[in-house]
Amino acid sequence: MSTQLQVAGILSPGRDLNAYMQTVNTIPLLSVEEEQALGYRLQNDGDLEAARLLVMSHLRFVVHIARSYKGYGLPEADLIQEGNVGLMKAVKRFDPTMGVRLVSFAVHWIKAEIHEFVLKNWRIVKVATTKAQRKLFFNLRGAKKSLGWLNGDEVRAIASDLNVKPETVREMEGRLASTDAAFDGYTDDDDETYSVAPVNYLVDHRYDPASMIEADNTENDASSRLQEALSQLDQRSRDILQQRWLNDSKATLHDLAAVYGVSAERIRQLEKNAMNKVRNALEGELVA
Repeated sequence: MSTQLQVAGILSPGRDLNAYMQTVNTIPLLSVEEEQALGYRLQNDGDLEAARLLVMSHLRFVVHIARSYKGYGLPEADLIQEGNVGLMKAVKRFDPTMGVRLVSFAVHWIKAEIHEFVLKNWRIVKVATTKAQRKLFFNLRGAKKSLGWLNGDEVRAIASDLNVKPETVREMEGRLASTDAAFDGYTDDDDETYSVAPVNYLVDHRYDPASMIEADNTENDASSRLQEALSQLDQRSRDILQQRWLNDSKATLHDLAAVYGVSAERIRQLEKNAMNKVRNALEGELVA
């Protein structure tokens, strides 16, 4: 449907936003009777020309709604285009038998698309995920009466009006006041904010000389303890551990039982005793 509606690119504001606004304002509005007739044509016959006329006649309302979201720092043309997507969804679902004007029905869909666009693009990190947070996000700016932080009474009043907890209001206020920071800072050497970039104060301990020496000493100590523990074992026990745990090709209990002429259960007991001696040695208690 959207492809059919994009006649002459009118649904995309493009670079010349002023020309787009002038164009959509020249498109005549529909009377109640005209709107109803087009709605029935779309509903009963799937008439895409009727859908196009319904969309075109309401583009000016999308512009009006989208301009109220300019304070979020996003391109106005993008806000309008997202609103147009919401308008097309509303037209597709418009039911003329309900006796409601399309503009009243479409406001919800237009705002929903713009809200989703703002939440996805306003910050790198999402500031609102739950339904309550989304509602608070779009109402908090208008509810604040000053540029400063809210006091306790204001927080409680906003929380009561929006049916959320005061703690949620405080949390969202902090999110709105925060900004994204590039990990590597800015490329401009004269920018004082470069000194506080995370890359300058987050330490990578993997290549710290002290940590590398400590890890190497730990590995060498563990290796020497293991060798010392193995030297305390008799030849048969040492061979069982070697073939069961240290060789690339692991032998089974039955394989070793056949070699030493004992049962698989006896091999398991010898293995267990040898493992206990090795474990005690690695813990610093060498047992002969």
